[in-house]
Amino acid sequence: MGKFTGKFISRITGMHLSDRFGSGWDSLSVFSVMVRMGIWWLRGLWIRWQMKSASGLLLIGKGVSIRQARYFSVGKNFVAQDHCEINCLSQKGIVFGNKVTVGSYAIIRPTNLYGGEPGVGLKVGDQSSIGPYSYIGCSGYIEIGNNVMMSPRVSIYAENHVFEDTGRPMIEQGVHRSFVIIEDDCWIASHAVILAGVTVGKGSVVAAGSIVTRDVPPFSVVAGNPAKVIKTR
Repeated sequence: MGKFTGKFISRITGMHLSDRFGSGWDSLSVFSVMVRMGIWWLRGLWIRWQMKSASGLLLIGKGVSIRQARYFSVGKNFVAQDHCEINCLSQKGIVFGNKVTVGSYAIIRPTNLYGGEPGVGLKVGDQSSIGPYSYIGCSGYIEIGNNVMMSPRVSIYAENHVFEDTGRPMIEQGVHRSFVIIEDDCWIASHAVILAGVTVGKGSVVAAGSIVTRDVPPFSVVAGNPAKVIKTR
C-alpha cells in the first residue's frame, strides 16, 4: 500500500496501518481488507445523514439493519459488522463512543419492533465491542464503559417479566424495567448472561457460560450459575 494512501487513512481514522497489519499480512490480504472497508464506508455514507450524530469513519457491513437511526449517536470510527441489528427508538437513545464495534448478527433492542412503550436505551464507551450473535435487551437502561471486551453470544437483559398474578397470563402482566452497568476494562466471555439490576465492577472478568445475577466487585473473576467470585485479579 502506498505511503500516501496509508497516511490519508491514518489521518481520517486515527489508526496506524502498521499497528493493524503486521509482518504476517501479505499485500493481497491487506488490499482485500481495505477494499471491504471501502465498501462498508460507502454504506456508512448512506446511513450517516439519517443519524442523530456521527463523526469519523462509519463502516456498515452487508445486511445491517439500523432502525429509527435519528435516535442513534456514534463517535469516531464506528463499525457495524455484517447482518447485525440495531433498533434505536428509546428514551435516551443509543449512544456509542469512539471506536465501538458491533459484531455480526448481534441484536440491540430497546423497544418492541411492533409497537409498545419505548425502552430506555444503551450507552457504550470508547474502544468497547459487542460480540457476534450477542443480544442486548436495553428496554431498561444499559451502560457499558470504556475498553469493554464482549465475546460472542453474550446476553444482557435490563428487564424482568412480571408474573405474580397467577390468575392472568404472564404475557399480559408486563415487565419491570431495571438497569445493567458494566464498568471500564471488563471482559465478558462467550455465552455469559447478565441479568437485570447487576453492576459488573471495573476490571472484572465474567467467565464463559456464567449467569450473573448479583453485583460483581471490581477486579473480580466470576464463574458459574449463579456466578460467584472465584478469584481476584
